[in-house]
Amino acid sequence: MSETEIASADLSTLIITLLKGVIYQDSEAKLWRDLLELQVRVRDYIVTLGLELVLDEAEGYAFLKSKTVTDDEAAAPKRLISRRQLSFPVSLMLALLRKKLAEFDASGGDTRLVLSLDDASELIRVFLPDNNNQAKLLDQIETHLNKIADLGFLRKIKSGNHTLYEVRRILKAFVDAQWLAEFDDQLAAYQMQLAGGTSND
Repeated sequence: MSETEIASADLSTLIITLLKGVIYQDSEAKLWRDLLELQVRVRDYIVTLGLELVLDEAEGYAFLKSKTVTDDEAAAPKRLISRRQLSFPVSLMLALLRKKLAEFDASGGDTRLVLSLDDASELIRVFLPDNNNQAKLLDQIETHLNKIADLGFLRKIKSGNHTLYEVRRILKAFVDAQWLAEFDDQLAAYQMQLAGGTSND
């Protein structure tokens, strides 16, 4: 197989993988190297699909997103990467995890933020209505965490009989610094919404 054929095969593999989800440097080293080498060709190809490549070499992840649509909705192409409607508790947990990640980075410690179920429940508990059934509350929080893991923002790690959750740094690309700067206002709105009885998933 010629170098051109190898590059074309690698390009196809990269695009198919990106269309399915995220490429991480730490878990897909060969794909990551190929992506760095072929990223110009990847960008040239996906632009025809109305997509753009988000690649963060420092944090070690890459994914595709739909290009920003124009005001003229009639002229806007159909969206290839679908948007997902998240439940309120999942959105709240994502916001809290993003804030926790920012605080963790500011502390200058380890590069991996790993939380237990109890750690995660402490983050969100103050924003939820009082619940005397702690076991049920933990089950609900675990369900939300599993949903976030399915979305790719957490990685589950088995530790004995317990599950730990590593916060994936790709979360920073979806909950950006501008949004985080308005975090207190967002949380005030969340608390009002929760007080109105919208806390169930």
